[in-house]
Amino acid sequence: MPIMPRVWVRGFCTLMAAIVLSCTFAEGATAAGPVNRCLAVAGVPAGFQRVTLGTASLTSTDVRLSYIGHATFLIESAGGVRIVTDYNDYVRPSVVPDVATMNRAHSTHYTEFPDPKIAHVLRGWNPAGGPAKHDLELKDVHIRNVPTNIRDWGGGAISYGNSIFIFEIAGLCIGHLGHLHHTLTPDQLATIGQLDVVLVPVDGGYTMDIGGMIDVLRALRARLIIPMHYFNQNTLARFVERVRSDFQVTTADAAEIVVSAKTLPQEPTVLVLPGR
Repeated sequence: MPIMPRVWVRGFCTLMAAIVLSCTFAEGATAAGPVNRCLAVAGVPAGFQRVTLGTASLTSTDVRLSYIGHATFLIESAGGVRIVTDYNDYVRPSVVPDVATMNRAHSTHYTEFPDPKIAHVLRGWNPAGGPAKHDLELKDVHIRNVPTNIRDWGGGAISYGNSIFIFEIAGLCIGHLGHLHHTLTPDQLATIGQLDVVLVPVDGGYTMDIGGMIDVLRALRARLIIPMHYFNQNTLARFVERVRSDFQVTTADAAEIVVSAKTLPQEPTVLVLPGR
């Protein structure tokens, strides 16, 4: 699996039908265990709904996403599960999550000293070598991962140093690309399945160049695309200008949204959340 060099709210439509897509295992993932599946939602628009903002209680069809900053999001389910992505020592939410995911590329994506009150610490790499493999069921949440490679500081490849974490909640598939350094193989795309929401690094250099990342977004075909890992407004603006030719772009007023299958946009849409 080589390193490759290349690397909202306007209208939300009610979506009515759901199909299940089978996923095969990607290169580097273990073939044992049940085949994971993602929910692909398709349907016919029936008016517009605005995404819910604020701290209202969640229903069983809702997921709350809060952008903390950098590559860190707080993801909350109606069942009370709290997940923090790319948990590190620099950017953390005010709550202790039930689950923390981490990636290896830089110290802003992991910590050697996670809060001991976190019940499940999921590292996107395997310290013993080989690909990390996670398949966690917790209340109303299913979490799994698809390993990818990263570059080292010398330009070489570190196999399986990053994971794309996939959170299956409330009939949605939410993917966090982590510190993705290369475009995705057909096997990886099949294992990921049909994402509804994707959290994507858009710095254009430390991860992957913007053109390559847009290729990844085209391949994933998620309805809602949320940028992260952009360091400053100039970097974010550069990505937004490039992506406008492929996707609608809009900006939220707050760093927190509540999303459900019924409030997904009809067409793939980039939603910029305020963050750092």
